[in-house]
Amino acid sequence: MTTGEGRMTIAHRVGRIAGVVWRMELGVWRSLFRWATLRPRVPRGADAFSYDKPIRPVLIVFIVLSAIEIPIIDLIVHSWAAVRIPLLVLGIWGLTWMIGLLLGYLTRPHAVGPAGLRIRHGDETEIVVGWDDVASVAPLHEHIEGAKTFRIDGELLAISVQQETNVEIELEHPIVVPVNRKPQSVRVLRIWVDDRAAYLASVRRSLHAWEDGLAARD
Repeated sequence: MTTGEGRMTIAHRVGRIAGVVWRMELGVWRSLFRWATLRPRVPRGADAFSYDKPIRPVLIVFIVLSAIEIPIIDLIVHSWAAVRIPLLVLGIWGLTWMIGLLLGYLTRPHAVGPAGLRIRHGDETEIVVGWDDVASVAPLHEHIEGAKTFRIDGELLAISVQQETNVEIELEHPIVVPVNRKPQSVRVLRIWVDDRAAYLASVRRSLHAWEDGLAARD
């Protein structure tokens, strides 16, 4: 690899990282706005289902510790304005970011509605599946080794929370979905839902209503 090619590769990686950070930052502020305006992203007539319960206590602990840390550090460095102000800004930004991350889960839940399923993970991921694409929705319990939230195995996509999934959605045919902003052909989706029983009951109701609507039109 030449020096020029090496610099281009480094610049490309830095650009990708900067793009990810920027999208995450925008997502945090979008989540704060949706929470402040009481506008969770749930389609009309759909049921919302949370999926953050396993990680919510951890996020809350980090938020509380960050909130406690800000005045303590400010008290310690109060006499040095050159140090105090940057640390204060950084502390407030970090606290805001953690709150926005939590609200990203709360304001963008999974949804089951008249048109089908919406599968989410924070602000970045949204997969829309129509009822005509759904073959089955069934319970399962899967523990995934490794720390990755998204696991791809052929045409299977698992979106885990704390390395766990508990619902499997099998499709009639593969569909292309965005995974980390890259298109991926998927036929089986595995996700985590906090209240699996209520989610499956909502799926049955909505699917039956959709099928009844088709029969009425025929």
